Amino acid sequence: QAYVEAQDGLSVKEWMKKQGVPDRVTNEVFIAMSKALNFINPDELSMQCILIALNRFLQEKNGSKMAFLDGNPPERLCMPIVNHIESLGGEVRLNSRIKKIELNDDGTVKSFLLTDDNTIEGDAYVIATPVDILKLLLPEDWREISYFKKLEKLVGVPVINVHIWFDRKLKNTYDHLLFSRSPLLSVYADMSVTCKEYYNPNQSMLELVFAPAEEWIARSDSEIIDVTMKELAKLFPDEISADQSKAKVVKYHVVKTPRSVYKTVPNCEPCRPLQRSPIEGFYLAGDYTKQKYLASMEGAVLSGKLCAQSIVQDYELLCTLGQRKLTGARVH
Repeated sequence: QAYVEAQDGLSVKEWMKKQGVPDRVTNEVFIAMSKALNFINPDELSMQCILIALNRFLQEKNGSKMAFLDGNPPERLCMPIVNHIESLGGEVRLNSRIKKIELNDDGTVKSFLLTDDNTIEGDAYVIATPVDILKLLLPEDWREISYFKKLEKLVGVPVINVHIWFDRKLKNTYDHLLFSRSPLLSVYADMSVTCKEYYNPNQSMLELVFAPAEEWIARSDSEIIDVTMKELAKLFPDEISADQSKAKVVKYHVVKTPRSVYKTVPNCEPCRPLQRSPIEGFYLAGDYTKQKYLASMEGAVLSGKLCAQSIVQDYELLCTLGQRKLTGARVH
């Protein structure tokens, strides 16, 4: 583990050169792995990320298992979470973004001011957003605290998802997530095979991760589709051509995320915060916080569990803080 942690200072490309590994291995194997893990190329990705992922694949029973939602994320992922929260007496407010974190005189959180000018007060406060949004919300009084100051090095990586429906069934796809060595495409899958909601015995629907996306995020959807088709023609030369003289595009959808998971570049690991902040009653959750699954959906979920554990452990402290608030309210 000490060796793995020590490699955080090297990019994948630098580590490979140091070990005398031919560039061909990086270009044919680790370019696909780097983009699958963090949407960036081997010359940017921290080698620690690769080593941790390989450890997970080798040591955990289901470490290399791939899985798909059986439908669209809002319905199959988000709504079950909303239903669970509401079943326990919680409330989910949509279109109610946080405008400002308001502080007490002692620097603790007084309330969250929302964009609709309503305020939310509580015994414990959790920010479960991408790191870039958290940095925009940080109160000036907190910015020089080491815990928060380290966040400056953590930034979200841009990524583009491309969905393409074809007029026919592609033959060379499988019921699995596929990795690409393409300079522009990362992982992809034929959702008409892997996902129940999109199942179609006659037509394929490819969902692809377009990465690295930094130079393309501001481009038009049509430009992104055109270059995607050129790359797909290399992956499926017998079935797809860039001019659509073979499989034809029935429709497409491009989803751009300017800031997604945190960018796992060298020397960023020490900047990742624990879920419990130095501000009493204030907690963080998100893939960028300390947890073993790095920059991923699984990491974000695990961070939420670790955040909840911290709140439970702090129960008595939070009760004390609540009593202080009540006492202060009575005095005023």
